[in-house]
Amino acid sequence: MTRFRQAVENKEFLITAEVMPPKGGNIDHTLEMARLLKGRVHAVNVTDGSRAVLRMSAVAVSAILVQQGIEPICQFACRDRNAIALQGDLMGSHALGIRNILALTGDPVKAGDHKSSKGVFEFESVRLLSVIGKLNKGLDLNEKSLPNEPLDLFAGAAVDPQSKSWSGLQRRFERKLEAGAQFFQSQLITDFDRLDKFMQEIATGTDKPILAGIFLLKSAKNARFINRNVPGVDIPQEIIDRLAAAENPLQEGVRIAAEQVKLAQNLCQGVHLMAVKREDLIPKILDLAGINPIN
Repeated sequence: MTRFRQAVENKEFLITAEVMPPKGGNIDHTLEMARLLKGRVHAVNVTDGSRAVLRMSAVAVSAILVQQGIEPICQFACRDRNAIALQGDLMGSHALGIRNILALTGDPVKAGDHKSSKGVFEFESVRLLSVIGKLNKGLDLNEKSLPNEPLDLFAGAAVDPQSKSWSGLQRRFERKLEAGAQFFQSQLITDFDRLDKFMQEIATGTDKPILAGIFLLKSAKNARFINRNVPGVDIPQEIIDRLAAAENPLQEGVRIAAEQVKLAQNLCQGVHLMAVKREDLIPKILDLAGINPIN
């Protein structure tokens, strides 16, 4: 029983945060950021080619975190691997002590830095969840038994409460539940009324925790860039104005993130913090939000 799984079963308010693998062979900075999160979060997400940008293997980084006593949630994107590779990497992850998986379809190749590459997409996130369920039962995709013992992976999924298609959001959420998702981490949340509606109308009745995505905005320029380039995100003008008027925009962003953590505490079962390249500020966000260290 990992600490994160135990926290889910105990219905604790869950805290996770995200680190980005390095682009190269030196993991020192990523490891330094992850160490700063130890004792403040239940688990650390390791991204897998986020936005289709080349970075070190999420499995390799997650394995190194395990060695350092830091519990990872290893993201698995379906974009780059076929069924054989995905199943093989899941088996390898289990052997390396990785237990938490976030099943993702993956961003389109053309969004990233290798636009001439070919996406695989043999699976998408729902089917990947289903396959993880089979592997946990000692079966592969083809329903053939695994002669060297089943896996024991705790799989979660992404959810976007701000999706424009309410019926599509509900259908996708229900399919992920049926496929075996044990927890959900949301995309960046800016509309907390929309999150409340999602919790009341779609997530009601499930005992699987929803973690609201909280993003550290570093400046008004950063917020405008996200509005232009991240689909489905609409950072309110009042937040952009706060950042623009602040003497220290980064510290104002920390205060805004802390306020959003407090909002999420009243709506859902946890938060997933994203502070790209400033993961060192996550403990300060949690302190301002009144979140105590985790035992």
